[in-house]
Amino acid sequence: MSAAGPEKAGRGAVLALSVLTLVNGVNYLDRYIVAGVLPKVEATFQLTHDRAGLLGTVFMVVYMVSSPIGGYLGDRVPRRYLVAGSVLVWSLATAASGLAGSFAALLVARAVTGIGEAGYGTVAPALLSDLYPRVDRTRVLSFFYTAIPIGAAAGFAVGGAVADHHSWNLAFFVGGAPGIALAAVALVMPEPPRGGMDGGPVAPAVPLATGLRALAGNRLFWVATAGQTLMTFSIGGLAYWMPTFLEKERGFSGTTAGIAMGAVTVGAGLLGTLAGGVLGDRLDRRRPNGGLVLSGLGLLVAAPLMVAAAFARSPALLFLALFLALFALFLNNGPFSAAVVNAVSPTFRA
Repeated sequence: MSAAGPEKAGRGAVLALSVLTLVNGVNYLDRYIVAGVLPKVEATFQLTHDRAGLLGTVFMVVYMVSSPIGGYLGDRVPRRYLVAGSVLVWSLATAASGLAGSFAALLVARAVTGIGEAGYGTVAPALLSDLYPRVDRTRVLSFFYTAIPIGAAAGFAVGGAVADHHSWNLAFFVGGAPGIALAAVALVMPEPPRGGMDGGPVAPAVPLATGLRALAGNRLFWVATAGQTLMTFSIGGLAYWMPTFLEKERGFSGTTAGIAMGAVTVGAGLLGTLAGGVLGDRLDRRRPNGGLVLSGLGLLVAAPLMVAAAFARSPALLFLALFLALFALFLNNGPFSAAVVNAVSPTFRA
């Protein structure tokens, strides 16, 4: 058991939460800045929509393949070094995207961005779970995930505005710069013992095969992951293409589309994420994995609202439906992550 005990946050917890949340915001800014500049990239390289979609596909496939490697390292090496290295890699790759003179070079840069983000994304929730006790994790992880709507909104807005007034190349330089500085800041975060906030003795990392065998029978993990996979398929495509849809199908300028998407994402995302943290904690106290039920209900509510947004011709109705859909979607972040973190062995979480 850690010296702080399972009932109190670990030393340096607030610092780590602040740094990781800030890094997460830059993470999503760099991920979605491509959505804000996509119409200009299509025009530069004479791309059809299906070819332009490869920028999102390549990023996600490389992210998926790299994540288990990042997770394996995250259970074995000091996580602050892994976070710092990952931030540096994806930030340099984002800046390199602005130097791309061909579509193939841009694809390679986005693939490397996926490698960097995978190393960070697998480690951060596990690190926070070792700094905060179980009773606080849904709220803490919800706060951590408030960076998603802020970062995504910044990506939409920065990408659209800079591409409209300067060039899409400059937008990538602007997006990559903050992460280079944050990589150095990440090195000062604490490195808590794995499992120190779970009330038992701190155990060494389990062999990969042993951890996978234990995971194979973990029904909650697989059900939750299946749901999150389906959600990512849906929301990832919508987020990637929505600024282009607004510009080409609804007549908005790139700047207006980016700012409008950004404003709706920030407002709905912040409210939904924070509400998910509070409600998820209350439901968890009433029934096992009550927060995960909230996640599922939010997704069910969001689906028809997102369809309504896509077919709405009135800008007011479009953005109202979009706001409500995003609010329901973002209820999911904190409760889902807390449920998965709590269901998996501390030495196999990353």
